Amino acid sequence: MLLTLTTTAEPATDLGYLLHKHPDRAQTFPVAAGSAHVFYPRAEPEVCTAALLLEVDPVALVRGRSDAFALGQYVNDRPYAAGSMLAVALGAVFSSAMKGRCTARPKLPSRAIPLTVHVPTLPCHGGAELVERLFAPLGWRVEAAPVPLDPQIPEWGDSRYLDTTLTGELRLADALTHLYVLLPVLDGAKHYWVDAAEVDKLLRAGGEWLAAHPERELITRRYLAHRGAYVRTALERLAEADDTEVEALDNALEAPVVQPDDPEKLVPLALQRRGSVIAVLRAAGARRVLDLGCGGGALLRDLLADPRFTEILGVDVSAGALEAAARRLRLDRLPERQRERIALRQSALTYADASLAGYDAAVLMEVIEHVDEVRLPALEHAVLGVARPGTVVVTTPNVEYNVRFETLEPGRFRHTDHRFEWTRAQFREWAAAAASRHGYRVRFLPVGPDDPEVGPPTQLAVFEREVVS
Repeated sequence: MLLTLTTTAEPATDLGYLLHKHPDRAQTFPVAAGSAHVFYPRAEPEVCTAALLLEVDPVALVRGRSDAFALGQYVNDRPYAAGSMLAVALGAVFSSAMKGRCTARPKLPSRAIPLTVHVPTLPCHGGAELVERLFAPLGWRVEAAPVPLDPQIPEWGDSRYLDTTLTGELRLADALTHLYVLLPVLDGAKHYWVDAAEVDKLLRAGGEWLAAHPERELITRRYLAHRGAYVRTALERLAEADDTEVEALDNALEAPVVQPDDPEKLVPLALQRRGSVIAVLRAAGARRVLDLGCGGGALLRDLLADPRFTEILGVDVSAGALEAAARRLRLDRLPERQRERIALRQSALTYADASLAGYDAAVLMEVIEHVDEVRLPALEHAVLGVARPGTVVVTTPNVEYNVRFETLEPGRFRHTDHRFEWTRAQFREWAAAAASRHGYRVRFLPVGPDDPEVGPPTQLAVFEREVVS
């Protein structure tokens, strides 16, 4: 199976630095399925093409297997179809490039460059339309033509394989992670057993873009071979990235949270969390609300849907997150009266901003755990000391509950960007001290099932400013 990468960036031969493979040398690397060959059909300053050719060892492919259909071990498309074998070869041969490392040219990996990817035999359960749905949101232009079963006998029709070309201007590291994740997703099959380690592998490769992808649930399910527990855990951990440059995965999440009136129905934990926050804001009579660390705008959307919230301001340090929120809220299409109720602002939450004073309430939903503990006093001062809303709602993971997530390894946080995850006692100690320092009282509520041994998955604190008589 073959894959080529072409760039016209000047000088195009810098592709060799990015891939850590010299254009003047053909190289061979052993991989589990056989041998991966890297060579450059063309290497000129104007155009440079790198090719990855995976030569599958058919004996290695079936060694140790005991399929009932013995002939199927030898008569299949695996040596020719660009699926999980090619993805594994990409990860093994171009691992440094995939991580965005280039010692010789440190600034090179951060550049978006014109790229063309050609995969002549792409298996796809879903056809060209699915390739478009998966790659177009990531910045690719897609050309995919079905490969006929037999060019000499057109009445046989087309195969499920596509001759596919992707073009775009992206960082090479991003392009490689897109291919690494999506090739097996399009194929709908993997050549190896899917276990809990695949969750971490998916999040490492796709964590920066998967959460914002409109087909995130389909991608996650197919990549994890529809293994329900793994899919739930992956979506749960992606949904915790509320302050990254992604949209929250609230509608796709299937966390193990049951509705009291229907024990058979699962309710997304992220949806339960937003519902709890909205309920606190309503009970407080809040009208003007700050969403601090608003991320992709999931809570903003719920606030906007409730007319009792007359002024809503979403604040985030990430410009990309604010762009995602604007898309999610369709700000450019909102009726004028709706648009007047909401605004977005880029700002760091650890810096005091007097213009945020005067609001009825502020929300820090799944935010504090993304801040280094040494910087929490600055955040506390900015929110409770300077902005000083009447009510402040804070949610954060309860680390004690992590043992209930089947595929989360002991000692691992729910998301790679978390700086800490607190026990219930640690959260209560911090919140009580912060409230005392700034003239608030605080109470605590569970979010999700309140396990008698380890508590709820999410813990929530309500800070209420004390009235001085």
